[in-house]
Amino acid sequence: MRIAVTGSIATDHLMTFPGRFTDQLLPDQLARVSLSFLVDELEIRRGGIAANICFGMGSLGKDSILVGSVGDDFADYRSWLERHAVDTASVHVSEIQHTARFLCTTDQEQNQIATFYAGAMSEARSIEIKPVADRVGGLDLVVVSPNDPEAMLRHTDECRTRGIPFAADPSQQLARMEGTEVRRLIDGAAYLFSNDYERALAEEKTGWSGEEILGRVGVRVTTLGAKGVVIDREGEEGVHVPCLPVENVVDPTGVGDAFRAGFLTATAWHLPLERAAQVGCAIAAHALESAGPQEYTLSRQGFLDRFAATYGADAADEIAPHLTCPAP
Repeated sequence: MRIAVTGSIATDHLMTFPGRFTDQLLPDQLARVSLSFLVDELEIRRGGIAANICFGMGSLGKDSILVGSVGDDFADYRSWLERHAVDTASVHVSEIQHTARFLCTTDQEQNQIATFYAGAMSEARSIEIKPVADRVGGLDLVVVSPNDPEAMLRHTDECRTRGIPFAADPSQQLARMEGTEVRRLIDGAAYLFSNDYERALAEEKTGWSGEEILGRVGVRVTTLGAKGVVIDREGEEGVHVPCLPVENVVDPTGVGDAFRAGFLTATAWHLPLERAAQVGCAIAAHALESAGPQEYTLSRQGFLDRFAATYGADAADEIAPHLTCPAP
């Protein structure tokens, strides 16, 4: 099953300020703020939603095709992804802009000041899916994850026109899209991913009820944070899948991307939806215990042992023949 994942590719620059931002803000001077924070730590991490999803799929042993736009500073990142079974040949390289960057400073009270530079991501709107499909011999699924909004709409339109199944994952881009754009993005999707807040926002913006959305998509997957995941299909009772217990929460960045990676990988293995959600929850737990969206590593036996402890030995036996992540 050939899966192309479209979306953002970025580098995260994360800094830590040892004080409190609020102590540096003078109420009577807020009209003219000029501040510089001396930070103690800087962590540079690979990120971007599409890249995170592809990395997670590769960690489970499933190859994927990454589709997005980057700058000519992408060489090291490209090498990293290719070592994790990611096909990067369809990544567009801008001649004038840098790869997208997320710069965030966090103070001791977990307040954040952040800036996102879209950079080359804005050129993703020029990418066409057909050449990607022709190069790899056809596509079975295209994932449309958060990206340049025009790119997201172009990809879904093209998938519908060419009859390529697609998964809609609007996520944080829902906030900036108009109702007509959201309807255009999700209508006809084979899979619709969101968290519970985004689920309600999608219904509000489209004007469609939950039942109406189910009539327009194949499978609706809603993550509920620590409460797990719900899978809905039209005319069927929803399926709830609990989370895998987490030993030590380190960083929530990229956890949703990891879930999608597991779900899509298990779907490519032709496993039932419930099992796919379980695999998604399992890899999400590993991401939550790591400092960064692409910093976790999976061992085959360790993954199976944790999976069996939560979902049962029979469930673990069902995924074992497909799992090809490195041995411990």
